[in-house]
Amino acid sequence: MEEDASQSDKKLLENFSGSGKAIGVLTSGGDAQGMNAAVRAVVRMGIYAGSKVYFIHEGYQGMVDGGQHIVEAKWQDVSSILQVGGTVIGSARCKEFRTREGRKQAAYNLVTHGISNLCVIGGDGSLTGANLFREDWKGLLQELISDGKIDTGTAEKYNHLNIVGMVGSIDNDFCGTDMTIGTDSALHRIIEVVDAIMTTAQSHQRTFVLEVMGRHCGYLALVSALACGADWVFIPESPPGDGWEDQMCQKLSENRSQGTRVNIIIVAEGAIDRKGKAISSSIVKDLVVKRLGFDTRVTILGHVQRGGTPSAFDRILASRMGVEAVLALLEASVTTPACVVSLFGNQAIRVPLMECVQMTQEVQKAMDEKKFDEAVKLRGRSFENNLNIYKSLSHRKPDGEQPSSNFTVAVLNVGAPAAGMNAAVRSAVRTGISQGHKMLAVTDGFDGFIKGQIKEIKWGDVGGWVGQGGSLLGTKRTLPAKDAEAIAEQIRLRNINAIMLVGGFEAYLGLLELSTARTTYDEFCIPMVMVPATVSNNVPGSDFSIGADTALNAITDTCDRIKQSASGTKRRVFIIETMGGYCGYLASMSGLSAGADVAYIFEEKFDIRELQSNVEHLTGKMKTTVQRGLVLRNENCSENYTTDFIYQLYSEEGKGVFDCRKNVLGHMQQGGSPSPFDRNFGTKIAAKAMQWISRKLKETYREGRVFANSPDSACLLGMRRRTLVYQPVAELKDETDFQHRIPKEQWWLKLRPLMKILAKYKISYDVSDAGQMEHVPRLHTQDSQQSITI
Repeated sequence: MEEDASQSDKKLLENFSGSGKAIGVLTSGGDAQGMNAAVRAVVRMGIYAGSKVYFIHEGYQGMVDGGQHIVEAKWQDVSSILQVGGTVIGSARCKEFRTREGRKQAAYNLVTHGISNLCVIGGDGSLTGANLFREDWKGLLQELISDGKIDTGTAEKYNHLNIVGMVGSIDNDFCGTDMTIGTDSALHRIIEVVDAIMTTAQSHQRTFVLEVMGRHCGYLALVSALACGADWVFIPESPPGDGWEDQMCQKLSENRSQGTRVNIIIVAEGAIDRKGKAISSSIVKDLVVKRLGFDTRVTILGHVQRGGTPSAFDRILASRMGVEAVLALLEASVTTPACVVSLFGNQAIRVPLMECVQMTQEVQKAMDEKKFDEAVKLRGRSFENNLNIYKSLSHRKPDGEQPSSNFTVAVLNVGAPAAGMNAAVRSAVRTGISQGHKMLAVTDGFDGFIKGQIKEIKWGDVGGWVGQGGSLLGTKRTLPAKDAEAIAEQIRLRNINAIMLVGGFEAYLGLLELSTARTTYDEFCIPMVMVPATVSNNVPGSDFSIGADTALNAITDTCDRIKQSASGTKRRVFIIETMGGYCGYLASMSGLSAGADVAYIFEEKFDIRELQSNVEHLTGKMKTTVQRGLVLRNENCSENYTTDFIYQLYSEEGKGVFDCRKNVLGHMQQGGSPSPFDRNFGTKIAAKAMQWISRKLKETYREGRVFANSPDSACLLGMRRRTLVYQPVAELKDETDFQHRIPKEQWWLKLRPLMKILAKYKISYDVSDAGQMEHVPRLHTQDSQQSITI
């Protein structure tokens, strides 16, 4: 450890490493993409903390069998597994572990290796089994003493078992965490299939019924339906009411008569009706064919959803959870309950394991008792919010039942294109129409506003937009200040009562200029809200921006391919330049997800001495069994230490040990189909923004007109830690570095040390921001992120 490590760090590490108690890590139950990232993080963080870490192969079966199934893990053993799906240490069901005799054998195998800290990556069954094992531990050791297998000294030394769990489950069916490891990757697989099916279905005017996993939880079906704009979805928590057959067929027929060439119906494998009768994909297909005569096909995705490369989100999530799990074990005592490391908003926290299990079981109990509304609420605010937004965006009320507000709202995109913008516009348009507003679409940002390129946009006009990349409205970087009079004239001519902007830093600057112009033009005294959308994730007031996740996945995927290209060749280091302007978010987070050795960013100054240290570090690694290195550079991190300079430096210093290649990723980071996260984040945040507009319109309507000039009527809607927050843009000025177009404080900087620790740098790690123990009821009573979880 470095000498400058904080006192709290030193104390924790000394207490732990001095105990002589090792960590065992196992994966159990069904596999999930991202499990390997979690295993890698546990191994490397454990070694960093001075502890021995052991692989327990084949889950609880390996723990019971012992022998070659329990093997000490070395640093290099987890190299090159970040991008691998499944679990490299294996997973298996184990009947013996359910018996006391089996658990006694497992306890013996652990103590003989000095293991009394256990990290379990699995579902609720695996974690419940771990908790039972912990409760039995002392009794099992006493039995082993009686059997003569261990002595009292060994039993005393390992007198209690610490358990920390991480939930690996593609179904996202575990209460107490916003996202489980593997869920985002499973959604990627589903959406890839849906996008592919869309093209062939449009060619033939077909209806496709997709069956996705989710025997007891409809999360995958619900969120994938949101992410592809499906016509209908069946989930076990919210069965359709009586007469659903007629309603569904009528909706499919209406959509087809309005020119839609493809219908998508998504069915969770556990879908049922209100009486508990199963609704299968084949039943739905037969119904559509019989009633409507549509050419209908069934696709059952099956284990495709478990396979493939983990997404950037899952790699980062699993890495953060793995590090947090080791920290939880560092701090655990005899009185500490077994806990689960969870994600809440963008924070890693710890929750008592059995509270989570109990809440998860309550969901199933409510469904068994046919209390479906209660089951939806028990799933959490995010699940309930997903369901409500899906219903409002997929089902348009008949004209006679549609409310009328007499308000007109304009929507425009500003700045560079970002994947997910179209999903946000679709959501805003349909939410606005469902609330009775007349919706106007502005083409080409403020340029189009000035030129009067404004037209009404209807419900059907945004059909199919959710999966489209780029900006279908068109977007430019033009700012409004110099043409404020022309924009005010258009607002007056079109009787625009509110404006919604979807964009990046230019949208933020534009909204500031519009709100400032209120002193000159009354036309700007209307509610105005901005939704952040930029790959750079550099908008103040929000931890996340629409488009950043898609860019992260593009970078991560490219890094995987580039590293793979060197497979079988001599040792090679890749220097890769990412986008982001002066914001290092993309370089830092893709470095964490791709397993980079270092990422150079503007926010953390570096000099030639650090470059030299990095080269020496990488040279040292390359002299071992490591064959590939990855160095990321944010495009504006330094005026003089350019990508070419860093490439030439590494090439020169690495002669005889490794060679170098460089790659500038460029605008491919902005393109492509939006990720499931960006589709759903865009959909949900835009719906919330439009709901805010509706409230503000009612509040500010006086004497036949809308008049809003208070600071809180020009807001940015952003994700802050755990909550969606409406923030007046005037108040965000103090938080902004306008010269470099970045926020003055950025939450993700705290994650940068993780990348270095996992790349074997000996640096100090501040644990003051480590997760705290919280309780499940508290999680569900906050109006949290109906927001960041997808």
